[in-house]
Amino acid sequence: MKSPDIVLFDLDGTLTDAAPGIVNGMRIVFDHFGIDQPDDATMRTHLGPPLAVTWRERYNFTDEQITKALSVYREYYHEVGMFENAVFDGIPELLTALNNDEIALATATSKPDFSATRIIKYFELDHYFEFIGAANLEGTRDSKSLVIEHTLKELKASAATHRILMVGDRHHDVHGAKAHGIDTIGVLWGYGDADELTDAGAIALAANPEQVLECLSR
Repeated sequence: MKSPDIVLFDLDGTLTDAAPGIVNGMRIVFDHFGIDQPDDATMRTHLGPPLAVTWRERYNFTDEQITKALSVYREYYHEVGMFENAVFDGIPELLTALNNDEIALATATSKPDFSATRIIKYFELDHYFEFIGAANLEGTRDSKSLVIEHTLKELKASAATHRILMVGDRHHDVHGAKAHGIDTIGVLWGYGDADELTDAGAIALAANPEQVLECLSR
């Protein structure tokens, strides 16, 4: 694999383990709507996609319910939930190694930019990245493909002019990158699994951050 010029990183499940805060916030939403609480295994499948997509596709929420659900969720998440989080072991070392190789780094997360920026700064990861690409609170940039499009525009880059690689843990990362002609390394320390990532078309799998570097050196 040729060394990339740019690497895009998913956030939740790739850079940080955001599961506790997201799950707690979603459980508050289910309580608000009187929905029986899903078991932990089901809740884990909700990690990764935009919340609105999960609520619409899995629970048949209307647009009005989604608007209310996001308000309830964010009231908790912006004050408490986003800090129920931790950087995965090996991530700072991975980012440092990529910086040392003069590879430009950016995020491409479905988390809104308000939350993504605060989390990345809180965990002192911001100095690794040239741009924090994220969704927006208005919901007009909510898919992974749209987030990547926005990020590439800010970086003044495209698959036609640069060697770009995505690193993420769910099929949404793979499909969103593929829409822009970008390959993805799927990571196995997050919320997806090998079958999901392989079926989506990930070109390689990494069990830990060190293996991401090994993939790039092949």
